[in-house]
Amino acid sequence: MMQSWIILGATSSMARAFGRAVAERGDAVFFAGRDMDDLKRSATDSAVRGARVAEPVFFDARKPESFSAIYDRVSAEEGIINVAVFVGSMPPQDAIDAEPSLIDGTVTDSFTGPARFLQGLASLMEERGSGTVIGVGSVAGDRGRIGNYVYGAAKAGFHTYLSGLRNRLNRSGGHVVTVKPGFVDTAMTWGIEGMFLVAPPEKVARDLLRAVDKKKNVIYTPFFWRYIMLIIRSIPEGIFKKLSV
Repeated sequence: MMQSWIILGATSSMARAFGRAVAERGDAVFFAGRDMDDLKRSATDSAVRGARVAEPVFFDARKPESFSAIYDRVSAEEGIINVAVFVGSMPPQDAIDAEPSLIDGTVTDSFTGPARFLQGLASLMEERGSGTVIGVGSVAGDRGRIGNYVYGAAKAGFHTYLSGLRNRLNRSGGHVVTVKPGFVDTAMTWGIEGMFLVAPPEKVARDLLRAVDKKKNVIYTPFFWRYIMLIIRSIPEGIFKKLSV
């Protein structure tokens, strides 16, 4: 059956790698974001790679009025509608400490904006009795850490939302994959000190497609982050609050 993918936050390196992967499968790909010139380049590349449809569409997590045009466009496509969410922003924690108003944009970009978009799309997926949501969260959402606890809190909220949406869509034949990446080579992580075992975006894209095909519920990528975060979550709070991890 024909498949379509909406890629939210399509200007990120992970999203580009994923877009190339689904284009090579012959799927329709809608690159959603704010930088239309960048999105057009991705669409052109995907068309060359074999995408059935490759189009840029405007999306801004902070502007819900931008959502309806995307719903209308994808509803015109036959077959299965899928969505992959790569949206998020991570200002340095010290910048947020100095200017708490930055919390609003961080939470909107990383949680409430994408959740509101998915909430509006869910009924269409239920009508068709199919479709996959890939929600890219973060290992930062597993435990509040001093270096990025606002971003981590936003992603923790998004993880919980995805769990509930998975429960809902499962009843009509849909599926939701929660993805918790570790360090990935992206513009968001560029220049951050203390990073290790940084994964290329192409590796993450392969992991996402494998998770979709196997109908995984929650994955860590690369896989070893599951064990790293298991250790971090198991540290007693009395000790953890003294650590800089």
